[in-house]
Amino acid sequence: MLEALAQAGGAVDDCVEAAPWALSDDELLAALDVTHTVAQRLATIQLGLVRELDARGLAVARGASSTAVWLRERLRLPGRSARQLVALAATFDAAPVPVRDAMLTGAVTVEQGRVVAETIAALPADSGPAVADKATELLISWADRFDPTILRRLAERVLTHVAPDLADQAELAALERTAERAEARRHVTLSEQQDGQVRLSGSLDIETASLLREAIGPLSAPTGEHDDRSPGQRRADALGEICRLALRTGYLPDSGGDRPQLVVTVSLDALVNGMRAGTLETGAQLTPGAVRRLACDAAVLPAVLGGNSQVLDVGRQRRLFTGPLRRALVLRDGGCAFPGCDRPSRWCDGHHVQHWADGGATALGNAVLLCGHHHRLLHQGDWTVRIAADGQPDFLPPRWLDPLRTPRRNLYHRRC
Repeated sequence: MLEALAQAGGAVDDCVEAAPWALSDDELLAALDVTHTVAQRLATIQLGLVRELDARGLAVARGASSTAVWLRERLRLPGRSARQLVALAATFDAAPVPVRDAMLTGAVTVEQGRVVAETIAALPADSGPAVADKATELLISWADRFDPTILRRLAERVLTHVAPDLADQAELAALERTAERAEARRHVTLSEQQDGQVRLSGSLDIETASLLREAIGPLSAPTGEHDDRSPGQRRADALGEICRLALRTGYLPDSGGDRPQLVVTVSLDALVNGMRAGTLETGAQLTPGAVRRLACDAAVLPAVLGGNSQVLDVGRQRRLFTGPLRRALVLRDGGCAFPGCDRPSRWCDGHHVQHWADGGATALGNAVLLCGHHHRLLHQGDWTVRIAADGQPDFLPPRWLDPLRTPRRNLYHRRC
């Protein structure tokens, strides 16, 4: 092994001497992929060495109190990283053979392998080896498409795919164990600091954390364009405001109130073609894109004029994505539905797949939940979204990104 590693080191030396700027675009991308794969394979080999070292008790025999402490000194690692390395090596050692093989070939990264190994180890004891084999095979196939975070979410429901008869019982048992651990470990600590501040730390169960998020959310939004507070500072101010409200009134502000009502005046041609600006009651001008964005999730009262400024129709206030409709949208999408986005639903707006100005209905079948960034991206027109036959939103990338425009979905929020 030492000779092979020496040869690998020589190959690395050759790569160090190579000039990345001399590579073509395709060569640069290929080199990045190969570098990542080789790094993951070497990391897997390192885990095997650490596990063997720990099993022999070599670190303790040389005077260290533990393998992690010895690795910290030997490899100059932070203590936490050394402990994680030993734990990961043990997980790797106990993993099914296909998982280790996939990691050694680079088909599965170290973090993905950890997810698969921990998932298989947590399967119910009575599930049997056949179920474990099927779950392992399925998770390894998913690893080719999903990063560790999404893979872990999918892994939580792997029994649904390989052993549906065990899935409900196992999921309920796991949920109860998680809730019991969270409840037992819940705490909040206020620690006086020497700089005149108080450090707030703690751990909350899911139910309490959800209540806190809902209470802080409406109070931690920026107050205007000149609000230069960081998100953390806004949350801290919001927590103080919640305490003052609770002490003073005993109730919190409603976070579901309607947004300010806007009256957008456009000509009939502009409404149909979307090629001209809209005018607010104040006389300010809005770009066509801004008008469409506002029409997605704001109270808009359209005043449609003819060519001679004659009022043809003053429409009634449209139905918003609020109440039961928004709740249904949140239940379906979970958060921003754009592929790969992890923004939660409370940061998102409802977007009309067929624009409201073009006659699109304010209905679940014509809606998708988007964060502000991806809402603007959709209105720019390069990406498009549609509701598929199964009722889920599909996003079609621009042709410069994917000539085939293969539909993509966000699996981050859904537990499949």
